Amino acid sequence: MAERRKTTRPRKTAARKNSRRTTATKSSPKRWSQRVTQESDALDLKRGVFKLTSAKKIAASLKRSAEHSSRRKAGAYRSALSMLTFYINRAGKTLPKTQRERLERAKVELKHQFGRE
Repeated sequence: MAERRKTTRPRKTAARKNSRRTTATKSSPKRWSQRVTQESDALDLKRGVFKLTSAKKIAASLKRSAEHSSRRKAGAYRSALSMLTFYINRAGKTLPKTQRERLERAKVELKHQFGRE
Protein backbone atom coordinates (compact mmCIF):
# COMPACT_ATOMS: atom_id res chain seq x y z
CA MET A 1 0.00 0.00 0.00
CA ALA A 2 1.22 3.41 -0.82
CA GLU A 3 1.50 5.86 1.99
CA ARG A 4 -0.35 9.10 1.66
CA ARG A 5 1.63 12.22 2.20
CA LYS A 6 0.22 14.85 4.41
CA THR A 7 -0.41 18.11 2.71
CA THR A 8 1.37 20.86 4.51
CA ARG A 9 0.09 24.32 4.90
CA PRO A 10 2.40 27.28 4.91
CA ARG A 11 3.27 28.11 8.52
CA LYS A 12 2.79 31.49 10.04
CA THR A 13 5.99 31.45 12.03
CA ALA A 14 6.69 35.16 11.78
CA ALA A 15 3.40 36.06 13.44
CA ARG A 16 3.95 33.55 16.22
CA LYS A 17 7.46 34.70 16.95
CA ASN A 18 6.39 38.32 17.09
CA SER A 19 3.57 37.57 19.49
CA ARG A 20 5.93 35.69 21.78
CA ARG A 21 8.40 38.53 21.80
CA THR A 22 5.81 41.09 22.78
CA THR A 23 4.60 39.01 25.71
CA ALA A 24 8.16 38.38 26.87
CA THR A 25 8.96 42.10 26.92
CA LYS A 26 5.86 42.84 28.99
CA SER A 27 7.14 40.91 31.98
CA SER A 28 6.30 41.89 35.52
CA PRO A 29 8.59 44.15 37.56
CA LYS A 30 11.65 42.42 38.95
CA ARG A 31 10.74 43.08 42.55
CA TRP A 32 7.18 41.76 42.54
CA SER A 33 7.63 40.28 46.02
CA GLN A 34 8.39 43.74 47.39
CA ARG A 35 5.21 45.01 45.77
CA VAL A 36 3.26 42.17 47.38
CA THR A 37 4.42 43.11 50.87
CA GLN A 38 3.57 46.77 50.27
CA GLU A 39 0.38 46.73 48.23
CA SER A 40 -1.35 43.40 48.72
CA ASP A 41 -4.34 42.76 50.93
CA ALA A 42 -2.15 40.81 53.30
CA LEU A 43 -1.05 43.23 56.01
CA ASP A 44 -0.02 46.80 56.70
CA LEU A 45 3.53 46.09 57.82
CA LYS A 46 5.84 48.37 59.73
CA ARG A 47 8.82 49.38 57.62
CA GLY A 48 11.89 47.17 58.20
CA VAL A 49 10.05 44.65 60.39
CA PHE A 50 12.05 41.68 59.08
CA LYS A 51 15.37 43.36 59.82
CA LEU A 52 14.71 43.81 63.55
CA THR A 53 17.35 42.34 65.86
CA SER A 54 15.14 40.18 68.04
CA ALA A 55 12.72 37.37 67.16
CA LYS A 56 10.37 38.63 69.89
CA LYS A 57 10.34 42.12 68.37
CA ILE A 58 9.62 40.72 64.91
CA ALA A 59 6.77 38.58 66.23
CA ALA A 60 5.34 41.46 68.28
CA SER A 61 5.42 43.79 65.30
CA LEU A 62 3.76 41.23 63.03
CA LYS A 63 1.09 40.58 65.64
CA ARG A 64 0.43 44.28 66.08
CA SER A 65 0.23 44.80 62.32
CA ALA A 66 -2.07 41.82 61.83
CA GLU A 67 -4.45 42.86 64.57
CA HIS A 68 -4.70 46.47 63.43
CA SER A 69 -4.72 45.88 59.67
CA SER A 70 -7.95 46.52 57.85
CA ARG A 71 -6.64 44.97 54.62
CA ARG A 72 -6.21 41.36 55.72
CA LYS A 73 -8.59 38.67 54.53
CA ALA A 74 -7.78 35.83 56.95
CA GLY A 75 -7.39 35.78 60.73
CA ALA A 76 -4.64 37.78 62.40
CA TYR A 77 -2.44 34.77 63.25
CA ARG A 78 -2.74 33.26 59.80
CA SER A 79 -1.95 36.56 58.08
CA ALA A 80 1.09 37.27 60.26
CA LEU A 81 2.52 33.78 59.86
CA SER A 82 1.92 33.70 56.11
CA MET A 83 3.67 37.04 55.64
CA LEU A 84 6.65 35.84 57.64
CA THR A 85 6.82 32.59 55.66
CA PHE A 86 6.43 34.50 52.42
CA TYR A 87 9.41 36.69 53.27
CA ILE A 88 11.58 33.69 54.20
CA ASN A 89 10.67 31.78 51.04
CA ARG A 90 11.19 34.71 48.70
CA ALA A 91 14.59 35.56 50.18
CA GLY A 92 15.70 32.01 49.46
CA LYS A 93 19.42 31.32 49.48
CA THR A 94 20.34 35.00 49.66
CA LEU A 95 19.05 35.26 53.24
CA PRO A 96 21.96 35.12 55.70
CA LYS A 97 21.95 32.12 58.02
CA THR A 98 21.72 34.24 61.19
CA GLN A 99 18.74 36.18 59.87
CA ARG A 100 17.02 33.00 58.70
CA GLU A 101 17.43 31.48 62.18
CA ARG A 102 16.08 34.67 63.75
CA LEU A 103 13.02 34.57 61.47
CA GLU A 104 12.43 30.89 62.21
CA ARG A 105 12.53 31.72 65.94
CA ALA A 106 10.07 34.52 65.22
CA LYS A 107 7.63 31.91 63.87
CA VAL A 108 7.78 30.03 67.18
CA GLU A 109 7.47 33.28 69.13
CA LEU A 110 4.46 34.27 67.03
CA LYS A 111 2.77 31.02 68.02
CA HIS A 112 3.43 31.80 71.69
CA GLN A 113 2.11 35.34 71.40
CA PHE A 114 -1.10 34.18 69.77
CA GLY A 115 -1.45 31.34 72.29
CA ARG A 116 -1.18 28.62 69.65
CA GLU A 117 0.83 25.81 71.18
